[in-house]
Amino acid sequence: MLTSHHDNHQGSPTALLDDALAPTTHVLVVGAPGPRLERLTRTLRATGHDVTHAPPGEVDRRMGHAHPDAVVALDDPYGYAAPGTAADHETGLEVIREVRTAPAGRALPLLMVTATPEPADVVDMLRQGADDCIPEASDPVELSARIEAKLRRVPVPVESLLRDPRTGLYSQPHFLDELDRELQRPEAARHGGVLAVVGIAEMAALEARLGPRVRREVAARLAGVANGVSPARAESRAWGGLGSFCDRLGRDDDGHLLMLLPGVDEETAHRALTKFAATVAGTRFIVADENVRLTPAIGWLPLTGCADGTQVTAQALDAVQEALRHRDLRPVRYAPWMRGTPHRHRRPPLGALIRPALSALSPVLALLLGVAVPFVLYQQAYTLGWDLGSAMYWVVVGGLVLSALLIVLECLFSLDATARPAEPGAPYPPASAVIAAYLPNEAATIVDTVESFLRLDYPNELEIVLAYNTPHPLPVEDTLREIAVRDPRLVLLPVAGSTSKAQNINAAVTRVRGEFVGIFDADHHPAPTAFKDAWHWLSNGHDVVQGHCVIRNGESSRVAELVAVEFEAIYAVSHPGRTRLYGFGVFGGSNGFWRTDLLARTRMHGSMLTEDIDSTLRALGEGARFAVDRTLISRELAPTTLKALWNQRSRWAQGWLQVSLKHLWRGLTSPVFTARQKLGLFVLLGWREVQPWLTLQILPILLYSAWKAGGFTHLDWAVPVCVLAVLFTLAAGPVQALFAWRLAVPELRSRRRWFWSYFLVSTVFYSHFKNMVARQAHLKEALGDRQWRVTPRAAAKAVAPR
Repeated sequence: MLTSHHDNHQGSPTALLDDALAPTTHVLVVGAPGPRLERLTRTLRATGHDVTHAPPGEVDRRMGHAHPDAVVALDDPYGYAAPGTAADHETGLEVIREVRTAPAGRALPLLMVTATPEPADVVDMLRQGADDCIPEASDPVELSARIEAKLRRVPVPVESLLRDPRTGLYSQPHFLDELDRELQRPEAARHGGVLAVVGIAEMAALEARLGPRVRREVAARLAGVANGVSPARAESRAWGGLGSFCDRLGRDDDGHLLMLLPGVDEETAHRALTKFAATVAGTRFIVADENVRLTPAIGWLPLTGCADGTQVTAQALDAVQEALRHRDLRPVRYAPWMRGTPHRHRRPPLGALIRPALSALSPVLALLLGVAVPFVLYQQAYTLGWDLGSAMYWVVVGGLVLSALLIVLECLFSLDATARPAEPGAPYPPASAVIAAYLPNEAATIVDTVESFLRLDYPNELEIVLAYNTPHPLPVEDTLREIAVRDPRLVLLPVAGSTSKAQNINAAVTRVRGEFVGIFDADHHPAPTAFKDAWHWLSNGHDVVQGHCVIRNGESSRVAELVAVEFEAIYAVSHPGRTRLYGFGVFGGSNGFWRTDLLARTRMHGSMLTEDIDSTLRALGEGARFAVDRTLISRELAPTTLKALWNQRSRWAQGWLQVSLKHLWRGLTSPVFTARQKLGLFVLLGWREVQPWLTLQILPILLYSAWKAGGFTHLDWAVPVCVLAVLFTLAAGPVQALFAWRLAVPELRSRRRWFWSYFLVSTVFYSHFKNMVARQAHLKEALGDRQWRVTPRAAAKAVAPR
């Protein structure tokens, strides 16, 4: 009888067989629960096999999830027929037909275990599709040997000889043959064509945990998406796949999916691959009986000018490695620098020498472009009979009045901002917090930050994922590991090779288990009920909610004090007012809560200096709903020096410009946005970039007017319209400061002196400072200077809540 046995002798058949079975094969056992099934399962596991059970009638579904290497079935899977009877024989044939009817079971080895094998019954089973029949009384070693023999000589159908019998994909050699045949066709007959290779960022971790079979299973799941097949079902449906132009799919030994897209132009291929990546990232897959998220990394290149399939594939794999660095779902087109071959030292191009000098002189360039050039233009136009300067005067006055009016409207609309739903729309689910950190910069504050997160009040599971990068080991890592041992809610996730916050978040998003995830910078201390409050929004129809960031170190310096009031003007006034005015909110980079599925599809793009705003616009373009809640509070640290503030705001300003250039026209022409939202996009992305240069036009217009009038003493400074416009424009600042004080958190509202200081400094200096920063950022972007300067953080005296 087939029973498991233990043999402690080193040279026993079982021990020898166990050594021969590595790596473990996965067997699907078909049969109803009972003693026979239990004995068979124990036997298979004792001889080194991984076993999954399928009751009769569910073979197709279980094979789709488990993806076995072989099927072993009882001849009486229902367990009710007497051995040797006609019923026993018929039920054995039924299970054979069930296995062979399933698409995934056509090529799998199928062994029948029979109670009392009769020669005629064995013949029928073999003719119906069984590959072997073995008596139940056989030795366990014999059963395992027969399974291994079938696995080494898989009975592949004739029509599938070129393909992997378990996945239906081309094997690597046959795929390369197909690629070479495509490359040997004349270029004129090819009409383009693209090769793409798909890697998975989580592959190493999955293989370490679940074994080497995940390579094949992951490739099969990816192929299902590429063909428009749901990974949860066997049947095809319209599922956003690559469609009919990707008719040749293969896999290599490392688990990469190989895609040959003949006759496809580059733009179409890039669009389809982008859609494919988003679909994969937004889906939970069953791999080795586990529910997992995958991050596809796609490398691709056009076939034009290519001749060697092996070389083309190697180049696409180089692009995959570059895509793996970012994990942002964007397909990466191969470029020669990805080969990593050393270049001969050459003299740097002239532009590389001039660009840093121009960047350093950007304030002077801003004055030349914003003052000198317009002044000369107005002079020359006047000599030709066109009073362009006077016309521009009214444009500037109108622009300043419009800017002030928009500020006042935001203030008024902020008073009636939409309140948070009083009750959650669904029970509190598991949630996750992701803290993104560049550890050398956060060493002084990260422990306090982690401890504050571990004190959060949430009625369900809340994991804290610290996703960090560091160029070298730091002592604080030992402290963090001690905290993680003490409290398993803390998950430490070092992101090797990361150079940005975006890469850290992208690495964490497939690791988190929560239904929603809060994203925070490493200096944030959320309010105890932050996650509970966020779920009230998310469970009532919203996809993202942005909270209120409050400065907690305002007493550290005058700069921090200034920023503390400015943040109240931004998060308590502008964000809620703009959301109500235009019908959409934005994610500000921290203290924001996303539905995990949406974040997994969206990711962060590390090439953007404000990856948070970029992800906002991409999510809004998909129809996501953003909410802003000024009562959802998290406290953070402000820059304490003017230099640090300049660097931070320069990055913000340049990042907003990048987002404007990328998304403004798309948004204005998108059918997803309403007319009201498009107006908001124009103000947010268009007008904000024009306004710093428009305000600077006051100077060339005054110079032109004085030149035309014969001197400043001849100018009429009391023009009523001009006086009223100036007064209204100047009043916008005090109005915003007043509303910021009115809506500020209690610990800041009590510090009236800070708001008076902000009003005076903003009117005299700070507004001009921010305009200077914006103009310089525009010039840096034009010069290609996109250097990221980290905002230094240090532990500082905090403002205590009152």
